[in-house]
Amino acid sequence: MDSTEFIAAFLALIFVVLSILLVVKLIAEPLHVLIFKKPLYVHYYLFPKKISEAQKTILRREFYFYNRLSKKRKQYFEHRISTFLNRYQFIGNGISVDDEEVKTIVAGTYVMLSFGMRQYLTSTFDKIIIYPSIYYSTVNEQYHKGEFNPNLKAIVFSWNDFLSGHQITNNNINLGLHEFTHALHFGAKKKHYSSDVIFIDEFNAILQYLEDATFRQKMLNDNYFRDYAFQNQFEFLAVLLEHFFETPEEFNRIYPELFLHVKRMINFQS
Repeated sequence: MDSTEFIAAFLALIFVVLSILLVVKLIAEPLHVLIFKKPLYVHYYLFPKKISEAQKTILRREFYFYNRLSKKRKQYFEHRISTFLNRYQFIGNGISVDDEEVKTIVAGTYVMLSFGMRQYLTSTFDKIIIYPSIYYSTVNEQYHKGEFNPNLKAIVFSWNDFLSGHQITNNNINLGLHEFTHALHFGAKKKHYSSDVIFIDEFNAILQYLEDATFRQKMLNDNYFRDYAFQNQFEFLAVLLEHFFETPEEFNRIYPELFLHVKRMINFQS
């Protein structure tokens, strides 16, 4: 085979590969999402990134979710931790954020929440601002424990409250999960990716429960979801995700259909 034939064969191969990828993107993936309510695939990393042994130790100590993963899926989790830490800026306000523990626990919370999504990184924030405790927000002139501010592209946390929510795993209050859910929800509304489409479709199904007067009254009477959940649809979703990760057995027992929608929303693999 001379050089001309080789180039022609190579170009033909490229054309076939690109055609297959196009078919997957335009036909196979949407069809798979429609039928199975999940992306065609989630994890594929040509050059998976590593984290330090110290960071792995923190993950093993702090995340039951991580400890339950297979060896291969632990590597996926670690890759996403590294990618998250390289993508987002950490800013301490009255507190040092150079400590690996702070960054790893924050990153681990986000990666846990988004682990079932292929496009897990969001452009809705580019910085994470951490205060030592409750802080005064100039946005609404009130004291906050945390917030998602899309205009400033920032997630803000009180570290005391973030850590309390992380360490107490059965009270259905987890500041990190709550604010990161807001950020993912805001980004998913653009529907750029298959994970976004699934997220919003399942969110719309969840809203039907919230808007059903009888079901809403049942939720109010049961007192399983705290009152804050019923402020608006966005807070309802964020509270649901807190309950999903902290008391999943009870959630599934009381509201199995609602639980299934949340599970599909983030493509959670138990």
